[in-house]
Amino acid sequence: MKLLNHVTAYFAAILLVVLTAWAGIFYYNMLDEIYDSIDDGLENQKILVMQKARQDSTVLQQTDFEEGYYKIRPVTAAWAQQHKDLYQDTLMYMQNEKDYEPVRLLTTVFGQGGRYYEMRLITSMVEEDDLIEDLLYSLLWLYLGLLATLLLLNNILLKRIWKPFYTLLARIKKFRLDGSQPFTSPKSNIEEFALLGQTVEKLLQKNLTVYQSQKSFIENASHELQTPLAISLNKLELLAESPNLQERELEQIGGILQNLERLTRLNKSLLLLSKIENRQFAEEGEVNLKETVQSVLQDFEDQLEYKYLSVEEELEDCPVTMNPDLANMLVVNLVKNALVHNVPGGFVHVRLTATSLTMENSGPDAALDPDQLFLRFYKGSTANTSTGLGLAVVKAICDLYGFTVRYQFEQKHMLHISFK
Repeated sequence: MKLLNHVTAYFAAILLVVLTAWAGIFYYNMLDEIYDSIDDGLENQKILVMQKARQDSTVLQQTDFEEGYYKIRPVTAAWAQQHKDLYQDTLMYMQNEKDYEPVRLLTTVFGQGGRYYEMRLITSMVEEDDLIEDLLYSLLWLYLGLLATLLLLNNILLKRIWKPFYTLLARIKKFRLDGSQPFTSPKSNIEEFALLGQTVEKLLQKNLTVYQSQKSFIENASHELQTPLAISLNKLELLAESPNLQERELEQIGGILQNLERLTRLNKSLLLLSKIENRQFAEEGEVNLKETVQSVLQDFEDQLEYKYLSVEEELEDCPVTMNPDLANMLVVNLVKNALVHNVPGGFVHVRLTATSLTMENSGPDAALDPDQLFLRFYKGSTANTSTGLGLAVVKAICDLYGFTVRYQFEQKHMLHISFK
């Protein structure tokens, strides 16, 4: 849910609670005012009837409501002294409505000519059911009107107020550490947004500085390591060609050469991993993995034959958008893993569909640890030629492009990559 919609939802809920509470308070206050007004009217009617009774004694003979809005009956002095004015709600049958209707009743006592009388006066009043219904409808229309106004303000006013924030988000999404465009925060006259933009700009600038420093260090370190390694390898190869060396010395030189070659591969793999994780392979295009797989298998043909491995291919066209070099490295590391950790006379099965790549191979009759398999320097076998970084490179490439890679063992080792 977007921020503005989230705010609107909160406002709508709060508005509903506030209006409901306000409606309850308003209803009871309004009802109290209505009763006060009705009671004042009954008090005035009482005074008028009493004045009329002093002028016309026949008024005292009104003993039923059928002939008017009041009725009078004589009472004793003792009864009159015990009773005061009483206002109450009651129901009365109305001829015109053919039903009982609520009325307000005033019961009072007055004296005239040495005698005491009880007088009852009635007046119609607002039905509470109708009042509540009208109030609910009014409240509903008020709520809908306020909600519509809130949505209008949200889409016009609040969007304009929050524009610097969304501009900042858009720029952060487009920003790349390996890009050439520097990050600049949007200008805003709102202090909080301006401070947020400045903070993000400083943070990204620090990250960019660290990234450039790390990138430079890795490249320089790799270069500085690669040069002496290459020199050492060349000198050892020349030394190995010397005719005066004994067999034991040649074996020792051969062991050193193997370790130096492994160190060279390790250095290159670590540099590659660093470049992948730092997103230094910016160039992307559509790559048909079918052609890449065919090319890589052809490159490894001699090594596969040397180990007497049978290769089975099931290849379909599989266009993916990624860096061509990384696509080649992905397949190379998968094939190399299947080759190095295989057994003589085993098999390699490559299956490529439009949405996935599966590499199956024979090997040790035991499953590998799927939680450790894609970690750096993890070795599922004791192969000396392995750096323990091949599948870490595969995982890094998959993570870079949002692919999923998983390992499975069912009498054979299987690596499955899903491109969607």
